[in-house]
Amino acid sequence: MGGRQVTSDGTQGAAAAHEFAGTRITVAGLGVSGVSAARALAGLGARVTVVDGGDSAAQREKAEALAADGVTVRLGDAETLPEGTGLVVTSPGWKPSSPLFAAAAAAGVDVVGDVEIAWRLRGRGGASAAPWLAVTGTNGKTTTTQMLASILRAAGLRTAAVGNIGTPIVDVVLAGTDETGEPYDVLAVELSSYQLHWAPSLRVHSAVVLNLAPDHLDWHGSMEAYAADKGRIYEGNQVACVYNVADKATEDLVREADVEEGCRAVGFTLGAPGPSQLGVVDGLLVDRAFVQDRQKNAQELAEVADVRPPAPHNIANALAAAALARAYGVRPGAVRDGLRAFTPDAHRIAHVADVDGVAYVDDSKATNTHATQASLAAFESIVWIAGGLAKGATFDELVAGAAGRLRGAVLIGADRALIREALARHAPEVPVVDLDRTDTGAMRAAVLQARTLARPGDTVLLAPACASMDMFTNYNRRGDAFAEAVRELGSADG
Repeated sequence: MGGRQVTSDGTQGAAAAHEFAGTRITVAGLGVSGVSAARALAGLGARVTVVDGGDSAAQREKAEALAADGVTVRLGDAETLPEGTGLVVTSPGWKPSSPLFAAAAAAGVDVVGDVEIAWRLRGRGGASAAPWLAVTGTNGKTTTTQMLASILRAAGLRTAAVGNIGTPIVDVVLAGTDETGEPYDVLAVELSSYQLHWAPSLRVHSAVVLNLAPDHLDWHGSMEAYAADKGRIYEGNQVACVYNVADKATEDLVREADVEEGCRAVGFTLGAPGPSQLGVVDGLLVDRAFVQDRQKNAQELAEVADVRPPAPHNIANALAAAALARAYGVRPGAVRDGLRAFTPDAHRIAHVADVDGVAYVDDSKATNTHATQASLAAFESIVWIAGGLAKGATFDELVAGAAGRLRGAVLIGADRALIREALARHAPEVPVVDLDRTDTGAMRAAVLQARTLARPGDTVLLAPACASMDMFTNYNRRGDAFAEAVRELGSADG
């Protein structure tokens, strides 16, 4: 197959000697991580070709910019392996079954991701490589990684939150320094299951799998394969494998991991911690893992009130972040200071307003049933706004577990019938408003309907348990629409 090709005859600047120098490398995809990897590898002297199945004006513009850096870009053909390819670097979302990768396998060519490239580039030129503290899980990755970075900064360490969190990890590793020009001490790294799948040599200082629930199974093929890719984060850990006591599957992954001698299993729990665990006692986050005589002693780290918002799953996130920081040697006071300084991203159990004694909370980021289960568990009496694209999910377990907390439900989106049917089976007494519309204005109607169901002391909770793309560009736009509708309620009352 042929495709549009953009090349440059310009010569590379002087590149440091590296294993990639002179290698013909094919980069799959013109996304953020693909562009980052292509530029970095070209700068190291590799002969880089980027392939992408699209051929839009925006992609052609990216191709022209990369050509100026000595990168060849082939548009309109993402299936044919360029001749002479010695390594394929994939963007995270590309499925293992992609024809390009089948062609690579047939040619005996390895396929890796940008995280693998970043890992191989650590310490380039003899510089001391900053250790990685790594975070994965079905839900809570970004919040935990940001909490961890905040704690590390509170300890006076130079750090950055990188990886799946939005900052290309290759760029940070190659730079090696923060905005002041000083080298990083340690990196807080969020890793998706996709990234872990393509990072075979990753061996971090310490890591956590926060939780495991069915997600991205169309990509991985099975729950077992998904869990196995998550578990890669523990391979070769040096100091601590942190797991969720309430989620046995995460502990099982620790047991299966091949780690360095002396690496410890450290649990976190919302209950009182046992030895080698962090947990909660009388409103305090406490550590019985990184203390002397952990059979008898515990160290106070922070108050539950220092965690924002103090929802159960977010306290679990804070404990996981604290465990990784403590594994790196951070003092107890920095955990408290870092949690107090942390500001959650938008659309994660964000309190929007109180109207007529009813709290309105935006958790648009709850795009699957596991995240929504945690969100519903944070409140006692809820009018639930839910629905969207189910992505193959079922809702019986979610609804059955939350039935006693539901004052009412307002359903929107393409797959709302699946939730309505689960409510009829497991919470038949709960009044349900089924909005037969998928336009963006449906959110305003949903908020108005929720108001009629709510009573003082209730929480109107947007926790959709579904993706947003049937109605909105992304979950951020969905949450913004909810917040705008709530503010209209408040201004109308005013």
